[in-house]
Amino acid sequence: MKLVSLGFRGVNFRRVLNPFELCDSGEMSHMIRILGVDPGLRHTGWGIIDMDGPRLSWVAHGVIDPDPKADLAERLGMLCEGLRAVIHEHDPMEAAVEETFVNINPKSTLLLGQARGAALATLAAARLKVHEFATRKVKLAVVGTGGADKTQVAFMVRRLLPRAGEVSADAADALAVAICGAHHRPSLSLRRPA
Repeated sequence: MKLVSLGFRGVNFRRVLNPFELCDSGEMSHMIRILGVDPGLRHTGWGIIDMDGPRLSWVAHGVIDPDPKADLAERLGMLCEGLRAVIHEHDPMEAAVEETFVNINPKSTLLLGQARGAALATLAAARLKVHEFATRKVKLAVVGTGGADKTQVAFMVRRLLPRAGEVSADAADALAVAICGAHHRPSLSLRRPA
């Protein structure tokens, strides 16, 4: 099996170059790398996990912070560039994105929708399969209740992915979206043979 050792912020991890390559035991590896994205104009959180069967492992996380003084088009461009860099560095196979919820302020909802649209377009341009999840579904997958607050989500992300260490609220939300994507991914072992 071909392995490449990569590093991110002082943390080394291993990645299978071809997830469908035969392992030494003769079984197929089903490792899938998932990129979770929590879009926003001020802070876009991202988190990457590997899914190997039922096991989830942390790979990397971070936040894209466009310049708040830049105009809207420039900020969206910075968001796209940041996501492209993450995709290029970590080579995910799929992406999961949190859906936009409606705020009381329609202008905020519109701006968030534009950031989300830029993120979706960037992921699609990278040829990633993109899954979208409602905020309540993400919280339910990670915490067990759709009404959980951000501190509960961050706590459970740290419990489920202990190697992630301390994470910001935006990165924790993105890792939670990736975990939700992994939990709602069709299992290869549950498919019946044709």
